[in-house]
Amino acid sequence: MNLLDVIKRPVITEKSMLDMDEKKYTFEVDTRANKTLVKQAVEAAFDVKVKNVNIMNAKPKAKRMGKHQGFTKKRRKAVVTLTEDSKEIQLFDAAE
Repeated sequence: MNLLDVIKRPVITEKSMLDMDEKKYTFEVDTRANKTLVKQAVEAAFDVKVKNVNIMNAKPKAKRMGKHQGFTKKRRKAVVTLTEDSKEIQLFDAAE
């Protein structure tokens, strides 16, 4: 698997925004990615040092559209903790 394909997008929630103050960043990652791949991808993409990676799987939920039932996609999230001496990741452009 290519390192560029591991990280899909950052997860922007109230909790993840509060965790950014503690140098914890949440990303949605490929469902086949493991902790080692996520660590390598974040270090390569953002030029930072990763201290810890926690991964969680979100199961698909049942959704209905009239009489038809389907499921949402299964997702995999990674919470990446950076070392104390590494710089912060800029997910947003600075307001001018």
